[in-house]
Amino acid sequence: MEKIIILDFGSQYTQLIARVVREANVYCEIIPYHSPIPDDINLKGVILSGSPASCNEPQAPMVDVKGIAARYPTLGICYGAQLTAKQFGGIVAKSDKREYGRAYFTAQNQSDPFLLGISNPTQVWMSHSDSIKSLPDGLEILGTTESIPVAAFRSNLPDLKPIYGLQFHPEVYHSTEGKKLIRNFLFEVCSCAGEWTSAHFITEVVESLRQQIGDKRVVMGLSGGVDSTVAATLIHKAIGKNLFGIFVDNGLLRKNEFEEVLGIYKQLGLNVKGVDAKEHFYTKLAGKVLPEEKRKAIGAAFIEVFDKEAHQLSDISFLGQGTIYPDVIESVSVNGPSVTIKSHHNVGGLPETMKLKLVEPLRSLFKDEVRRIGAELGIPADLLNRHPFPGPGLGIRILGEITEDKVALLQEADHVFINQLKSTGLYHEVWQAGTMLLPVKSVGVMGDERTYEFTVALRAVTSVDGMTADWAKLPFEFLADVSNEIINRVKGINRVVYDISSKPPATIEWE
Repeated sequence: MEKIIILDFGSQYTQLIARVVREANVYCEIIPYHSPIPDDINLKGVILSGSPASCNEPQAPMVDVKGIAARYPTLGICYGAQLTAKQFGGIVAKSDKREYGRAYFTAQNQSDPFLLGISNPTQVWMSHSDSIKSLPDGLEILGTTESIPVAAFRSNLPDLKPIYGLQFHPEVYHSTEGKKLIRNFLFEVCSCAGEWTSAHFITEVVESLRQQIGDKRVVMGLSGGVDSTVAATLIHKAIGKNLFGIFVDNGLLRKNEFEEVLGIYKQLGLNVKGVDAKEHFYTKLAGKVLPEEKRKAIGAAFIEVFDKEAHQLSDISFLGQGTIYPDVIESVSVNGPSVTIKSHHNVGGLPETMKLKLVEPLRSLFKDEVRRIGAELGIPADLLNRHPFPGPGLGIRILGEITEDKVALLQEADHVFINQLKSTGLYHEVWQAGTMLLPVKSVGVMGDERTYEFTVALRAVTSVDGMTADWAKLPFEFLADVSNEIINRVKGINRVVYDISSKPPATIEWE
């Protein structure tokens, strides 16, 4: 299978590069810049990502660009372009001012295959503090912007594969023809065929699973979410009844979710056991207030329940997981230990006593790719198109200590919000929506009575992949109807607010 390697220098946009490559039906992998590039006859090209670093810093991340280009066509983006220019003898220096935001790129050589079909000028997105001031012999300018003399370049060296560099970020939405530039690199420069499709993936991964697992047995914890359901369906397709699923009701699921999801699993023919462990989780969460405390308590309680259930099965050799590519990438730091924004529930944290080998059929896929695979497998659209739901469930949508009464309150309020989104056709216009129960009570009036009850915050965001998100501009009439419905139907809540924070600086979830 042909592939592209993306060397990650720590850019916040690296995953976006991979998404654009995958959208072109070309398989790609992200590896840290210091990892060796695999010697693979199917490797068609290498992309060097951006970075928050400067290539002039003593500790700047480095690779041998000339050595890479001796074997593969190479594209440097922002830092990758600056590093390339410097290593070949060009001058990279601080810009007179930090260049961030929209700019207009004007091509000087529209006949180059890399610029095929690109408008002149075209809008691009800048995000850098260094600039390429001059190019060395062997590299030539392809285009400029109003403030940057070298916005794009290419190599003219007979002993190397083609090298291209872009001072801007083609992978972001604001570079209006950026995807076309990347596709030109893939198809015109690297000669990719673009044959990596959902059907292709399913055929390959099922055969790979059969070879990996053989006649052994697999146990898997299911969450009711898209990732674990698609992963289980693929494993089931490969080994049938030798997959044993465990679906734990942790008391933090959405209203009626446990029964509904078990029904879907039965419909799909999956061998799944439902386990009611609500009381166990509530006991473990008693007195826990801080978000990370709660995440760890929920994770530990799940492992205890799962471990107990798994040990009732005999001859289990493998553990199935719904790990997807962002989980993998975010668990591997480019420059050593990274800051933990929130702990992942998929990667790591397995009980050592189980001594099982991992089976992760979705490890190479992004969320939207998982949905496409699920559709190809015949998984119901209602499940596939559900909004993302956090691993710790409502446990991180209840701010402060968790109790069974608070869970019931939030389930009812959230049920109203999500049903109203669906009934008005707004559900699929937002990336994710949910309700937060705040540790705040306020005075209200209902009829002639004074109330002192909880406040909930509604959260709905638009996003492409969850890495960044904007608050959804839901109609005021809709918000008014939802507020009235929640306050009238859910005893214990007398105030509803709407969250209008974007990510960054906020996160999608509150905890």
